[in-house]
Amino acid sequence: MTYAALGGTASAPTDHQRRHQRAWYWYDWANSAYVTTTATVLFSPYLTSVAKKAACPDQPSDVACHTNLHVLGIPIAPGSLAPYTLTISTIVSALILIYVGAIADRSRYPTRLLGGFAWVGSAAACLMFFVAGSNWQLGVLLLIVGNLCLGSSLVVYDALLCRIAVPDDRDKVSSRGWALGYLGGGLLLALNLVLLTAYESFGLSYGTAIRTSLLSAGAWWAVFTLVPVLGLRDVTGTTATPVAREAGVIGGSIRQLVTTFRDLRHYPHTLTFLLAYLFFNDGIQTVIGSSSLYGKEELKFTDSQLIITILLVQFVAFGGALLFGRLAGHFGAWRVVLYSLGVWTLVVALAFFVPTGSYPLWLALAVLIGIVLGGSQALSRSLYSQLVPRGRETEYFSLYQAMERGTSWFGTLLFGLVYQFAHSYRLSIMALVVFFVLGAALLSRVDMRRGILDAGNQLPAVL
Repeated sequence: MTYAALGGTASAPTDHQRRHQRAWYWYDWANSAYVTTTATVLFSPYLTSVAKKAACPDQPSDVACHTNLHVLGIPIAPGSLAPYTLTISTIVSALILIYVGAIADRSRYPTRLLGGFAWVGSAAACLMFFVAGSNWQLGVLLLIVGNLCLGSSLVVYDALLCRIAVPDDRDKVSSRGWALGYLGGGLLLALNLVLLTAYESFGLSYGTAIRTSLLSAGAWWAVFTLVPVLGLRDVTGTTATPVAREAGVIGGSIRQLVTTFRDLRHYPHTLTFLLAYLFFNDGIQTVIGSSSLYGKEELKFTDSQLIITILLVQFVAFGGALLFGRLAGHFGAWRVVLYSLGVWTLVVALAFFVPTGSYPLWLALAVLIGIVLGGSQALSRSLYSQLVPRGRETEYFSLYQAMERGTSWFGTLLFGLVYQFAHSYRLSIMALVVFFVLGAALLSRVDMRRGILDAGNQLPAVL
């Protein structure tokens, strides 16, 4: 069911669509608890501490461990385990998500797929409660499963934007979803900050408080996923061309994937945008995913200080996403995203020079990140939705999602390799500048007007 089927026009969404949009927003609220509490703040440092305990059992946790773990005979520095795990989860995602997208386009009930992926992912997130002692292997497995399910659910979720919002509304709708996500993620993180600050009052050890926080993120993700699944349950029917009965959904989807990669050359601006997004989103995701590791291991901030930092980012990003949505209405989303990449380059450069223990300067940098974080990601999603060929939204969003949040691998691999050989998180963070520079260079070559027309879509009022 598309906006045309609902009786809407390119410029006037119906009341039915608005109800769908309100339900759609809530999946950003639901999954942001996992993205914020688990993937961004707590799990990478916690997994690193578990890995350090396994490799250096007699050494204090706040001292660097230079004894390698061995995975299939490969030496892994404990400090590189978390970024390497993110890298593996992304490679797995890149191989699987494109199939998820092709199948979802042929599913009569896309919200059932959304719910299924979300609830398996939330179960993995809840099971992180049992990662304790030196059991880093379980943590690695659950992080890979959680991130894969997150990415799979977002393939379906992002593609639904094309079915619930007319072209002129997509920047606004996407930005509101991101804003609500930052608000929800920030709210749960604030509750977890209380738990981690006053854990003794609850009769818990500090480690148990962290594991309880991980459990809460999984439970939050599961419960609030009910809102979009129920609210969008009447969004049914397929958007892709039907396949022959003898081919089946999976067989037909695999055939269509071959066509997708072959047809990409006919959409050069869509392809160029994807390549640009690959680079600059890898940079964004690596900064987000590695910020707590950088703050704790390099700058020596406490977990409570890092949570306060992310809380500040979350609530500033709420306003930033809404601000960027308004700016896009005046200047066009393409220009706003391009200029935001210049700010991201500045952020990474400044992070390199933050002195150890300089918390006020770190917080100032967090404000700058918050302003550009939500807006650059929300507008990237709506920009891409304009470049996707009609009827193949989920299939094309699977390519997009393989490069989306929590699944970057060039950045995490580079971050981990630099630390592996230089033992310096400062050099690791500085190396990320290349992703924003390359991303901006490629994005500047995207002709949005030509790309939208090539995809068979209607031009929005402001480009």
